[in-house]
Amino acid sequence: MKKVIAVVAILLSFALNANAQEVKTVSLEQTKGEFTQKKISLKEGTYIFEIANKNVGHDVGFVLTEKGKIEAEHHIKEAYVTSLVKNNTKSTTKEVVLKKGEYVYFCPLNPTPQYTLTVE
Repeated sequence: MKKVIAVVAILLSFALNANAQEVKTVSLEQTKGEFTQKKISLKEGTYIFEIANKNVGHDVGFVLTEKGKIEAEHHIKEAYVTSLVKNNTKSTTKEVVLKKGEYVYFCPLNPTPQYTLTVE
């Protein structure tokens, strides 16, 4: 009986941890020279970014980095799309863990301005 209770307790613990670390999807779309979402506010957590190419006419990408650190060595590599986003398609990033702070996102291939992403 003790073994059954221990197994149930372990399974319940895993289930609670899985719910606590829920991955959310943030959908963004690019048109020629811009993202349609100009500013984003999120809570701390784990996110996947889904990037849509809305008739830009060529492949696009996605860069996310801490505000003030836009050089390539500071980019959040998990936030790169897993494949370039072809015209009128979508692509996603890997899971990205975001802590409180200010970030910027942009596309150097489109190219777009830098937009603010705030994590509270």
